[in-house]
Amino acid sequence: MKLYIKYMVSLRCKLLVKAELENLGQKKALVELGMVELFDELSRQDLELLKANLLRSGLELLDDKRSILVEKIKNIIIALIHHTDELPKVNYSDYISEKLDYDYTYLANTFSEVKGITIQHYIIMHKIERVKELILYDELSLSEIAFKMHYSSSAHLSNQFKKVTGLTPSFFKQLKQKRNQNLESI
Repeated sequence: MKLYIKYMVSLRCKLLVKAELENLGQKKALVELGMVELFDELSRQDLELLKANLLRSGLELLDDKRSILVEKIKNIIIALIHHTDELPKVNYSDYISEKLDYDYTYLANTFSEVKGITIQHYIIMHKIERVKELILYDELSLSEIAFKMHYSSSAHLSNQFKKVTGLTPSFFKQLKQKRNQNLESI
C-alpha cells in the first residue's frame, strides 16, 4: 500500500511520519520524501487517524491522482536541488519526465493547473532558495555557486536572484553580516 503525503520535504517530516506509523503498529514501512510504502494494510479507521494526526503536524495525506502527481514532481525538484551535491547535466524537463515516466507536456500542464505556476518557475524559486543557503554558508564564491547550480554565468545568477528576491546576492550577503554584527552587540 502506497500513501502520498503533501508538505513532506525534510528528514524531520520523515521522522514524524515514521513515528505516527509506529504508533499505529506499522513497524515495517519505507518512508521517502512525499511517499510511504506500507508492507501491511491499514484499516480504514487507522488511515483516518493517520490523516488527522498528520494534519495536526502540517502534513496532508493525498488521495487525488492529480495532487499526487504534482507532489511527486515537487519532491523530485526539492530532492534534486536541495538534497544532491551535483545537479544532473540533463534538462530538468527530461529528468522529471524520465523519473515519472510521463510526457513532460502532460506533467507541466497538470502542475500549472493544480499549483497555478509553471514547473520552471517552481524550479527557479527552489534554485534561488538553495543559492541563498550557499551564500549564507559563505564557503563558495558567487562564480562557484553559479557553476554548482548550472547557471551560465554569475551575471545570469545575479539577474535571476534579483528578479526573485529584489536584492542582489552581494546585498543579501551584507544583510547576513549586519545581522550577525547586531546579534554580537546584544
